[in-house]
Amino acid sequence: MKNQTPLSKYQWLVVAILALTQFTVVLDFMVMSPLGDLLMKDLQVKPYQFGIVVSSYALAAGLSGFLTAGFADRFDRKRLLVFFYSGFIIGTMFCGLAQSYEQLVLARIFTGIFGGVMSSISMAIVADLFALQQRGRVMGFMQMGFGLSQILGIPISLYIAAKSNWQMPFYMIVVLSLTMLVLILFGLKPVRAHLDKKTEHSAFKHLLTTVRNRNYRIGFMATAFMSLGGYFMMPWGSAFAVNNVGITQKELPLLFMIVGVSTFMIMPLIGWLADKVNKFQLFMTASVIMIGAVLVYVRLGESSFFVLVLVNIFMMGGIMARMVPSQALTSSVPELHDRGAFMSINSSLQQIAGGIAAIIGGKIVWQASPTAPLMNFEVLGYVVVAVILINIFLTNRVYKYVIRKTKEAA
Repeated sequence: MKNQTPLSKYQWLVVAILALTQFTVVLDFMVMSPLGDLLMKDLQVKPYQFGIVVSSYALAAGLSGFLTAGFADRFDRKRLLVFFYSGFIIGTMFCGLAQSYEQLVLARIFTGIFGGVMSSISMAIVADLFALQQRGRVMGFMQMGFGLSQILGIPISLYIAAKSNWQMPFYMIVVLSLTMLVLILFGLKPVRAHLDKKTEHSAFKHLLTTVRNRNYRIGFMATAFMSLGGYFMMPWGSAFAVNNVGITQKELPLLFMIVGVSTFMIMPLIGWLADKVNKFQLFMTASVIMIGAVLVYVRLGESSFFVLVLVNIFMMGGIMARMVPSQALTSSVPELHDRGAFMSINSSLQQIAGGIAAIIGGKIVWQASPTAPLMNFEVLGYVVVAVILINIFLTNRVYKYVIRKTKEAA
């Protein structure tokens, strides 16, 4: 676990391609929230309708992951990546072309069907091409896409949309994605080692076998609770910052940018640590940090911008520092011939759990008016802490299984 295997030049190229590809997919998802005000005014949709626009992507992505899980290990992973990324680009173009609420919902569903599978394919490629001792660093760099989306994506998208219209950021994502598609086509070699392993002829049977595997189910549960903990408070972050903490709308982009820069700088360090120290110990440390940050965050009354930024950095750092070692461990759970199916199901559960968390969070918190403080936000914090504690238990089981599996293989 403590051995640091160096990455080859080709492996660094693969990391760069997958990380930048993930950046475009994450940006497409993240850009919806900051565009919400402009979009609702332009299309004249109500808040609950905008919620449907956002959730339609996650639901479509979750369903797509389950439907493709049985086929994920039957094709060259590069071909799968090209196919689904091409569909994602087309869907994003449809989002930019949408002129009505109905068209936008359909476009988001189409984009979710293809974009929702991208993460699982990328994770399967990582598991195939990188040893366990390398995956912490790789996951760290891939998670930098999340930080980049906050540093560059949100501020630039808001600026472009303010200067033109809400459709323009989607066109920007299409241009970036087309560039990445060219790099995938000419820079990534075929990934076919898993095809040499014999498996069932039926795609449905392959899916069913993957779900029935007890050790795989532990990994699925750990991933689901990881997503629950991360997404419970995310939808309400902006409203809480403005209505409870008291910062202005103009300060929100700066908040996202500072937290994003901090996350971007922290991720490589966490990835390096994940390959140098015990992955579960790193996960535990990050979980304790996140619990502390969450308990402080939900109790914030009117505070300074600096205090809000500082607490958000610790909280986001805790989220990301948990995610890197957790994903590195989870990627080691499936056998080679099951990785595509496992990662597809895992990604689906991640999307669905995030949607469930948003629904539950909406039932817990409430506002007397759009400008009133969020009520019961502290209760939501206690729920998040409980979810983190359950996730620690599940991730410990994943860690023990991976250690046992590694020893048996040796």
